[in-house]
Amino acid sequence: MERKMEENVRDPETGSEAGGDDALVGNVNKLLVTPPGYTGVPRKGHLIFDACFESGNLGRVDYISEFEFDLFIRPDTCNPRFRVWFNFTVENVRETQRVIFNIVNFSKTKSLYRDGMSPVVKSTSRPKWQRLPAKNVYYYRCPDHRRNYVMSYAFCFDREDDVYQFAYCYPYTYSRLQHYLDSLERRNLGYLQREQLGLSVQQRRLDLLTITNPANLKPEREKRVVFLTARVHPGESPASFICQGIIDFLVSQHPAARVLRDHLVFKIVPMLNPDGVYLGNYRCSLMGFDLNRHWQDPSPWAHPTLHTVKQLIVHMNQDPKVSLEFYIDVHAHSTMMNGFMYGNVFEEEERVQRQAVFPRLLCNNAPDFSFSSTSFNRDVVKAGTGRRFLGGLLDDTSYCYTLEVSFYSYLAAGSSAPVPYTEDTYMKLGRNVARTFLDYYRLNNLIDDNKPTNHSNSSLEGQSYRQGNSHGNGRNQELEKSERRIQGSKGDY
Repeated sequence: MERKMEENVRDPETGSEAGGDDALVGNVNKLLVTPPGYTGVPRKGHLIFDACFESGNLGRVDYISEFEFDLFIRPDTCNPRFRVWFNFTVENVRETQRVIFNIVNFSKTKSLYRDGMSPVVKSTSRPKWQRLPAKNVYYYRCPDHRRNYVMSYAFCFDREDDVYQFAYCYPYTYSRLQHYLDSLERRNLGYLQREQLGLSVQQRRLDLLTITNPANLKPEREKRVVFLTARVHPGESPASFICQGIIDFLVSQHPAARVLRDHLVFKIVPMLNPDGVYLGNYRCSLMGFDLNRHWQDPSPWAHPTLHTVKQLIVHMNQDPKVSLEFYIDVHAHSTMMNGFMYGNVFEEEERVQRQAVFPRLLCNNAPDFSFSSTSFNRDVVKAGTGRRFLGGLLDDTSYCYTLEVSFYSYLAAGSSAPVPYTEDTYMKLGRNVARTFLDYYRLNNLIDDNKPTNHSNSSLEGQSYRQGNSHGNGRNQELEKSERRIQGSKGDY
């Protein structure tokens, strides 16, 4: 069947992919799709597709009928293996026009679409993202597409002058992060420092935030450091909402935030892979690398952002005045519900017990966090991840986790109905992560609603859950039993 389409335009900013279908090299650019053989003036209802914008992704559109279109995800730049993230606009619609969009070339078969997940949509007159009704979304093996899995959704356009935008999940772009960090800087907060650690391959900023009471940064002071990173996988946009929730809480005037700033130094890299985010990739950097498999030996020219962050962490670890106590890398998960964590495996039972404390405490603070989905592993395939590499580099008083959150939903305790995540509930999980450090370091008794705190780091000595070595194993086993009772009362998710 002849399909009349404008030629795909390759914007140099979108990169290219090596191998695979040549038609998927770049994003569609104001692509007008008309019926086969049609040569007249375009009419309302002849849809125009576009993905040539920041974090956009749509590689090809095939006209099937007046009511049906096959859509092809553009693979990650320089890596044809990954096809999950999509983000595109549709315009020139006809009022009450009904369509079925089939996304036909997902690279993963397991998907939350089987469990009720649906794409998100907004339009120019309704700028707030919302999920499509699950009843309009179908995920199935399709004989017309070599038995690949296809996600089809039905949609009715209702306003002719609107531009509609559809995405895999709520986008969080590089520019959005820059606007957010610029607004934080303009507040001139004494306890917030923003610095440019380095640049990506395409010369985008690699930002580092330091949040702490300025007194803690004096050279003579001992520093307890919590290090967080996000968006090493660019399509995992929920990680940015969690990260912003953490930052928002830590820079706030909440009494708990003041206590945390007085006792801890928070180092946060909100976007480890800015090029991948900008380009609309799902997993990879501009050059097609999954950066979270290159922590062992990152290249300064191929993986500059990872190389820079690793250098910083190694340098901090060598500083006798720095105790790097936590490393948390924030991700999103495409097949699981809830928030949960991955941790490392240790030979010493006492260390295993101590590592489980933080996720247990987080489970008590966050109704969407599941300890039963949290696991500790040493899979060979994960050896190059931040969690695994830094878990081997740092000493036994440090804990390294991957924090995962579902692209779709969480199951509240005692309920079998999934609650879809929103931008706000992702940020709330971030706030709950930040609050959990208060419980971990047993700082709740220092909160005074009427005045700022002014406690030195030394007041933490002998008080936190890190006391496994000095109090002996019995103390930790008692804590574990207590935590397990609390967990049991909430119910595993």
